[in-house]
Amino acid sequence: MADQIPLYPVRSAAAAAANRKRAAYYSAAGPRPGADRHSRYQLEDESAHLDEMPLMMSEEGFENEESDYHTLPRARIMQRKRGLEWFVCDGWKFLCTSCCGWLINICRRKKELKARTVWLGCPEKCEEKHPRNSIKNQKYNVFTFIPGVLYEQFKFFLNLYFLVISCSQFVPALKIGYLYTYWAPLGFVLAVTMTREAIDEFRRFQRDKEVNSQLYSKLTVRGKVQVKSSDIQVGDLIIVEKDLFSISAYVYAQKPQMDIHSFEGTFTREDSDPPIHESLSIENTLWASTIVASGTVIGVVIYTGKETRSVMNTSNPKNKVGLLDLELNRLTKALFLALVALSIVMVTLQGFVGPWYRSLFRFLLLFSYIIPISLRVNLDMGKAVYGWMMMKDENIPGTVVRTSTIPEELGRLVYLLTDKTGTLTQNEMIFKRLHLGTVSYGADMMDEIQSHVRDSYSQMQSQAGGNNTGSTPLRKAQSSAPKVRKSVSSRIHEAVKAIVLCHNVTPVYESRAGVTGETEFAEADQDFSDENRTYQASSPDEVALVQWTESVGLTLVSRDLTSMQLKTPSGQVLSFCILQLFPFTSESKRMGVIVRDESTAEITFYMKGADVAMSPIVQYNDWLEEECGNMAREGLRTLVVAKKALTEEQYQDFESRYTQAKLSMHDRSLKVAAVVESLEREMELLCLTGVEDQLQADVRPTLEMLRNAGIKIWMLTGDKLETATCIAKSSHLVSRTQDIHIFRQVTSRGEAHLELNAFRRKHDCALVISGDSLEVCLKYYEHEFVELACQCPAVVCCRCSPTQKACIVTLLQQHTGRRTCAIGDGGNDVSMIQAADCGIGIEGKEGKQASLAADFSITQFRHIGRLLMVHGRNSYKRSAALGQFVMHRGLIISTMQAVFSSVFYFASVPLYQGFLMVGYATIYTMFPVFSLVLDQDVKPEMAMLYPELYKDLTKGRSLSFKTFLIWVLISIYQGGILMYGALVLFESEFVHVVAISFTALILTELLMVALTVRTWHWLMVVAEFLSLGCYVSSLAFLSEYFGIGRVSFGAFLDVAFITTVTFLWKVSAITVVSCLPLYVLKYLRRKLSPPSYCKLAS
Repeated sequence: MADQIPLYPVRSAAAAAANRKRAAYYSAAGPRPGADRHSRYQLEDESAHLDEMPLMMSEEGFENEESDYHTLPRARIMQRKRGLEWFVCDGWKFLCTSCCGWLINICRRKKELKARTVWLGCPEKCEEKHPRNSIKNQKYNVFTFIPGVLYEQFKFFLNLYFLVISCSQFVPALKIGYLYTYWAPLGFVLAVTMTREAIDEFRRFQRDKEVNSQLYSKLTVRGKVQVKSSDIQVGDLIIVEKDLFSISAYVYAQKPQMDIHSFEGTFTREDSDPPIHESLSIENTLWASTIVASGTVIGVVIYTGKETRSVMNTSNPKNKVGLLDLELNRLTKALFLALVALSIVMVTLQGFVGPWYRSLFRFLLLFSYIIPISLRVNLDMGKAVYGWMMMKDENIPGTVVRTSTIPEELGRLVYLLTDKTGTLTQNEMIFKRLHLGTVSYGADMMDEIQSHVRDSYSQMQSQAGGNNTGSTPLRKAQSSAPKVRKSVSSRIHEAVKAIVLCHNVTPVYESRAGVTGETEFAEADQDFSDENRTYQASSPDEVALVQWTESVGLTLVSRDLTSMQLKTPSGQVLSFCILQLFPFTSESKRMGVIVRDESTAEITFYMKGADVAMSPIVQYNDWLEEECGNMAREGLRTLVVAKKALTEEQYQDFESRYTQAKLSMHDRSLKVAAVVESLEREMELLCLTGVEDQLQADVRPTLEMLRNAGIKIWMLTGDKLETATCIAKSSHLVSRTQDIHIFRQVTSRGEAHLELNAFRRKHDCALVISGDSLEVCLKYYEHEFVELACQCPAVVCCRCSPTQKACIVTLLQQHTGRRTCAIGDGGNDVSMIQAADCGIGIEGKEGKQASLAADFSITQFRHIGRLLMVHGRNSYKRSAALGQFVMHRGLIISTMQAVFSSVFYFASVPLYQGFLMVGYATIYTMFPVFSLVLDQDVKPEMAMLYPELYKDLTKGRSLSFKTFLIWVLISIYQGGILMYGALVLFESEFVHVVAISFTALILTELLMVALTVRTWHWLMVVAEFLSLGCYVSSLAFLSEYFGIGRVSFGAFLDVAFITTVTFLWKVSAITVVSCLPLYVLKYLRRKLSPPSYCKLAS
């Protein structure tokens, strides 16, 4: 059926030219492996099976050149954004950024990267200057700090608006009140912001300094010297202990590049006769920040600083802006439009008399409190409080908030992108199960295996000792007793022996305390029972297998390129000669070794690998597939172990063919694989092993909690596909009931198209895809692939480079518009962490690089649950309430000003003067309003118990145009009631209208805070009474500010009047009318349509 699916839908004859282009493209691509594969890519002019075409590539897409396909989705997005709306909203910012980038590129010419010759231990011989080996996570320097911070502040419409308003007060005709009423709040906002940024920047500087000041041992002609990390140069010899030597040699290396999976270079030693030339590959390299488990390493520095692979794969740190800040920025634009409209209405009603444009601008200034300058101050101080609460939370010790501007982002996350090794897992393997086909041994039956191994070797030793002087080979003794070989004891012995021989593990011995001048190898030769023995291998599960064989009595004590030595339970040392070694590759999914037992001269070919690779190789059996499935469901990583006995003649024939294949210059890899496959036939199945990768503490319940909270989890790892799939199952990233679709390897557009067709037909299944296939899909079908992947409950991307991880984050942001969070623990996760809307770093075994570059740093993965469910929820809810209340505070006083001006024939005269306006937004109402940062709708325990509550946050209902309009209506109602009530009730004492209305306004604000609060805190009560006390005190001390008479009638506040019962009951009446209906409405709403958290709280 797949062969009949047309690659391109041909809808009209007008597409003929495009068809010819595509046909030419595929014919130019050359033949592909497989005789019938080309038929899949044939272009047929038919309309059949179009319903099976899932990909939404438009006709315009097919009219473009092949090289243009990957740019189409982005081009469409840009086309949609063009126009007047784009320019008003984001165009001016885009143009400014483009111009700045163009100027920077002109001023800073990019250095061309070249291949290099590096002399060992002689940095001064370098032909060109290389960058310093320093880490820099700072956003600014001494010169760019002030301009940079000011730009970041004034790119927000709110601050830019107030800068213009404040500057307008220098024009005499436009001046309203005192300069400090405008410049003091703006200066305070900028001072708080710059102080916060300076503190964050200084902390980054200190962290960078700590890393750059780490000391390393450098080998020079004068001996060993200590050198700082930032002072390491290309050509330096960096050592970890032991011997001094002198050498005249150099390394020729390729130019710096981003590819982390390849390296090409040559090593030349000139002080030998003849000179030594060796090729260098990725196997000869060490990553920066590599941890050496034991032993001695001497390395020559090839790349430093910005030219290292890890830094080239790391994006520059950016200033992150929270979604809440962007939403508030949009709301302030809406308020500005309302401000302009209100001012035009007032001028229109005034009749455009006199210089109406001056009146228009004065009205704009009078109503400018519609857009509150204190909004940024309150939010920024609130963010600081949220960060302090996170760091002081005893349930998540060690948490550090490194970016104090985006705590609300933790409450809006939809996608969580996580690393695997060191983040979800501890990278520590434990042997769990051995299956022999008829019997299975679990972790609680290892004593039985140990007994069988001990009995087997003691029996073999006694049989060997019974022969005449041991001259008869042990092989004859074994072959004379075929029944023994079929026993369980013998089968266990063969399985354990295969496991301890088939691997790439090397035992390493550390020096004993007090022993100096003795190399580790000499010590290893002298004492195989050293308790300091450790194992080194490229894969931790290899180490786990060898450690398990040691626990059951058969120990690997020594290994080099050509031999291995084992120690039996009785202490006897067995020697084996390594004849051939076939390493593991992701293509073959297996590894093998051919060894000769030096005591018996037996030659045996051992092999182990994944079940999919080993099933066709081993002899027929009826249990392997079923048991592999059982172990996989338990989250174990399985390996199938098999062997094949070879005669001397068989091995010699194989060796000659293998050597000839390795010398071939054409299709070498294919010929070598064909020779090895000639041995991989009818192998004897020995056992099936199950190894568990230890997960981090509470990973399963944490992932379950995040999934219930509506967060989609993507795992991005550099590990191989099988490992990633296994961890996805064991960690319950993929639930037991879900299917897994493994996206097969694709290399061309046609293959990607067919595979996407197959993937589209799957429903509710997790996706597993490799980095190479992902790159092909994104090149041709970016939009379609992301749309399909986002429908999956979980996605696993394996074999991902650091740059690919960051690209995936960016893609999700662009295509979904949702908030993303990235979490990792290593240097290869830094790009992903910095690209995400919210980056979380874990301090782990791979160092602190991810932790230092992240916005939030935690010590364990399980802490992310409380960080999101409790602190993320509270931060978002509190900031939303705080932001809207501050806007309400500005709207209500602007409404009163509008009513006042209307009564006085639309005169542009301020209702409240000087200090009253400053005091209203500060000492009179600031403390109660700011105390909303202590409010919480549900208790932390409830938020953790019911993560489903988190789903409501991602919808953004706490701060939306709907809630904003509700607050606008409340402000208009209360402002109108307060002003008209003051005018109606106090008609006979009209000169006191300011004191009357302002008193009612302050009381209304305090009551509204009480109405908004959901959970009372003792500091909230203190703030309410403190503000009320401050206001009552100011009535006596600031009497000259109360009374419009100072402006028009010359009257001042009558202290005796405000103490009368008449004043008190009338102010109380106005306040009750403005607040009581809202209390009634809130009560009815809670009864008739309570929010979800209210149901839980009750």
